[in-house]
Amino acid sequence: MSRATATASSSTIQSDRTSMQTMIGRALARESVDPISVKIDRACEAACRAIAPAWPLDRSIAVNPHWFRIGMPIRRVAARMALLGDIHVFPSRRYVKQAWTSAQVGPADLEAALSLHDAGANGLSVASCLDALDKDLGFHCLPLLIDVLDTDPLKDTRLSWRQAITHQVSQTCAAYFDHAQADWRPQGNQSLYAFWLDTIQHDHGIGTLMGLPKLGKQLSNLPRTRQDAEQWVMKRLGLPEDVWADYLEAVLLTINGWASWCAYLRWQAELAGQSDEHIRDLLAIRLAWGVIVLESRDDRETALAFARLQKAWGDAHRQITAAESALRVDEVWQSALDLAYQRRLVQHLAYAEGPSLAPVTYDVQAAFCIDVRSERLRRALEAVWPAVQTMGVAGFFGLPISYAPLGTELKRPQLPGLLAPSVEVTDEIILSASTRQSAGRKADQKVARARRDRLAFATQWQSGTRWPGAAFSLVEAVGLGYLGKLFSWTKPGGQPRANADLTGLPSRYRRLARPTLVGLGTEDKVAIAGKVLHAMGLEQDFAPLVLLVGHGSQSTNNAHAAALDCGACCGQTGEVNARSLARLLNEPAVRTGLQVHGIAIPAQTWFVAALHNTTTDEVEGFDLDLLPEAAQRTWARLQGPLAHACDQVRRERAPQLGLDPRLSCAALTNALRTRANDGAQTRPEWGLAGNAAFLIAPRTRSRGVVLDGRCFLHDYDWTQDGDGSVLELLLTAPMLVTHWINWQYHASMCDPTHFGSGNKVLHNVVGGNLGVFEGNGGDLRIGLARQSLHDGEAWQHEPLRLTVVIDAPAAAIEVVIHKHEVVRQLVGNGWLHLWRFTSAGFERYADGTWRPVSLPPSGVEAAA
Repeated sequence: MSRATATASSSTIQSDRTSMQTMIGRALARESVDPISVKIDRACEAACRAIAPAWPLDRSIAVNPHWFRIGMPIRRVAARMALLGDIHVFPSRRYVKQAWTSAQVGPADLEAALSLHDAGANGLSVASCLDALDKDLGFHCLPLLIDVLDTDPLKDTRLSWRQAITHQVSQTCAAYFDHAQADWRPQGNQSLYAFWLDTIQHDHGIGTLMGLPKLGKQLSNLPRTRQDAEQWVMKRLGLPEDVWADYLEAVLLTINGWASWCAYLRWQAELAGQSDEHIRDLLAIRLAWGVIVLESRDDRETALAFARLQKAWGDAHRQITAAESALRVDEVWQSALDLAYQRRLVQHLAYAEGPSLAPVTYDVQAAFCIDVRSERLRRALEAVWPAVQTMGVAGFFGLPISYAPLGTELKRPQLPGLLAPSVEVTDEIILSASTRQSAGRKADQKVARARRDRLAFATQWQSGTRWPGAAFSLVEAVGLGYLGKLFSWTKPGGQPRANADLTGLPSRYRRLARPTLVGLGTEDKVAIAGKVLHAMGLEQDFAPLVLLVGHGSQSTNNAHAAALDCGACCGQTGEVNARSLARLLNEPAVRTGLQVHGIAIPAQTWFVAALHNTTTDEVEGFDLDLLPEAAQRTWARLQGPLAHACDQVRRERAPQLGLDPRLSCAALTNALRTRANDGAQTRPEWGLAGNAAFLIAPRTRSRGVVLDGRCFLHDYDWTQDGDGSVLELLLTAPMLVTHWINWQYHASMCDPTHFGSGNKVLHNVVGGNLGVFEGNGGDLRIGLARQSLHDGEAWQHEPLRLTVVIDAPAAAIEVVIHKHEVVRQLVGNGWLHLWRFTSAGFERYADGTWRPVSLPPSGVEAAA
């Protein structure tokens, strides 16, 4: 044996011995770990896993705040939320009574809902359901340690301890997570818990707010680590082990806004294969407050508080069961509201044009995002020019991309929040149609440098306004030029939408900067193109011009502007995705590669990217100079019908926005643009308010039907989906996104305190993009503002569960349900309704079987 071999062998043996010793050490350590500590750790993790993420303002997407609770029936979740956090899952009884009084929901709907839930067996009737509308729920939120300790007779003269603690923790989080607005930030890799510990020991005002002037002296008793805080408090409380996770979830719900932000950080880390512990730190901070208040009370008060707490939580499971029973009536009313809408939906769908008897050749095909705001424009365009075929597809057009604008450090996702990007898009300078060639790497670098210089200057200019008094001197220095921006807010004009992605680019290059997929070979591009076209159902019969229509909103001084953009593009517009895909599908090499996969795109077919401005209902085309003359002529022919269709949609929307639909086309367009440019406008558009259904079916099932901008529409032909792969994709991606949208609106309306962001007029942005405070403190607000749901006089949204209607064989749908637990949970636990088209009407899926849909007649039909 050589010396080298012997040395290697010796090293290997030594390594094996070390590994064995390590394994033995870990095993002994596991045996020596306090089993109670392990259970506490598991309970803390379970509580943290119950909190759904909330995306930042600049990537704002809709989320079901109960996403990690869908494994339980909806009524059980409602009972738990009511007792753990005073949170309402079902519509309020006040709202339901108004719906009943206004005949929005009628006796036939209520009777059908009672039958649906077999409520008679539980003692419910029409009379008892109506009687319940004048009563409260009959149960109250379970107390936390800080609640039972807060017994000062003078507590009504100050903030409650719960309020004061929420405020202090929230302000700490705002300072810790701010990486955009603050000029001072925590140093190094300090954990959130360590930062809070340092902060609270220098906070000399919190004791006064809480009526505990000597509180500062007790801060030395705080646990030094997150783990110590969790363990100390839970062991001290003495609660039954089976309610630990419930209690800890209730603790997190007191600071749910920041918990949701921390859950987002964990979500993003796990998408990247990493971990994040900020939410555990937040839980430990909130628990550590128990140590502080305990040390501030005498032993007798503490003993009495413990007794009250243990009595309340020792009976928690029975109380949850009782609450679940009491909420049966609210579940029935939720179903009655759903049925009232479903009845109208069925009546509308009965008037669908159906398939054409004669073959149809289309001049233009237009693929729109499934967003409910596209429904009106698709309907209008088809009516104006029958030679246009519209399609509904996911708004990110199937591209799993992140976008890195040329010359910036930014990299943002442009796909649903459920997914992680795997492909990058950046801008490439492409010259005019005469050459259709890239300007080259040197030109790209030159433009990138110019942009960086401009952005750097802007950053320096903005930072000058952040010093005390600098804003005033700066206004004096730049004179009236600075006031122009303020004037444009207060006296808005009819300027068209500005593209923020072009900020800092020299003007002569703005038209030439084209989003382009980078780092991919031809094979990879062909694979992506093939998957996208297959998912779109567009693999044959191509029209000469195929539009890829993304969408985006237009508003000014709006912290929640991204919430009005495309949720499938992670709160961005669909422009980057549409332009990238159009360029990809126009590449000759990609088309050649697609032919091998049986997809033959005719030489005369060209793909064009466009953007639907959902605030003004205008459509903008991109990269038109790269089209050949024939395609440009078709685009020109389309402009008349497109303008007519857009005008029709504007008139349809005008009354809901308080505008006169009889205005001239130019005047109405200008009025909508003016609203969009108004810095004081709290309702530039209604977004997805009113969303209620998702149709996964051929367009013939809904063509010509007025669906009032309330339905998501995804084209799907099951006869072209032999292996069911497209249906599986639709039920596990677009359906989940639409469910998230539906439930964000539902939750923001049913419980605006916990899942709505309050009054827009009072919003203050936190950390540049983290979220908003309503006023100057309290918890971080998540969800939709009241102005996104209510016009000042009436609600513009109905709190309905999504009705998903699929045109596919029952067996194919069942395969997906049985294969995917998340789909099974959403359907089986009552988070949405699942229907399918049949030759005789509709069937609904419930309890593992398909049953004919039998809806109550309308009020007029019932009277007849």
